Amino acid sequence: MKVVIIKYNAGNIRSVDFALQRLGVSALITDDHDEIRSADRIIFPGVGEASTTMSYLAAHKLDTLICDLRQPVLGVCLGLQLMCTHSEEGDTTCLGIFPEKVRKFELLSTDSSSFKIPHMGWNSVSDLKTPLFSGISENDYFYFVHSFYATAGPDTAATCDYLIPFSAALQRDNFYATQFHPEKSGATGAKILSNFINLNV
Repeated sequence: MKVVIIKYNAGNIRSVDFALQRLGVSALITDDHDEIRSADRIIFPGVGEASTTMSYLAAHKLDTLICDLRQPVLGVCLGLQLMCTHSEEGDTTCLGIFPEKVRKFELLSTDSSSFKIPHMGWNSVSDLKTPLFSGISENDYFYFVHSFYATAGPDTAATCDYLIPFSAALQRDNFYATQFHPEKSGATGAKILSNFINLNV
């Protein structure tokens, strides 16, 4: 099986590669269109800023390539946000794979002082609705680091509640995405990556 991690101007790509290696999976990190198209599984990870990243994707024609992919694709963190329609970060038009908007967490005067932005650390995930969560229990914990979130909607495949319920995971057709970092989420995160690699498609 050929697994590709899309290379672009975003951080955290190597940590995904290391997590796959721990599962015995060798991945190719590349921005070559032909290599990406020929992959069996594609991971679109990332840590970064939405507008500059979308500009980079467009300049390298990776935006249209990603949308045209027909094999399983997994977006992680920024990858999930860029697969939505629009992000408040930089007022950015995104890929439009999922019909969700990405909004910034806002602290209100009534919020407990225990809430911080960015949302950083372990939090439970519920309402699991995709094969990505096979073998994972309701309210298992995953590791999050983000200041923006995707709204909940028809493609929400798991929910997390931090200040507001939001999409912890999304799925539409062959596109999967998680707001949390499976590569930093211990055994439960490793199970997510394993489930993605072993999807029955």
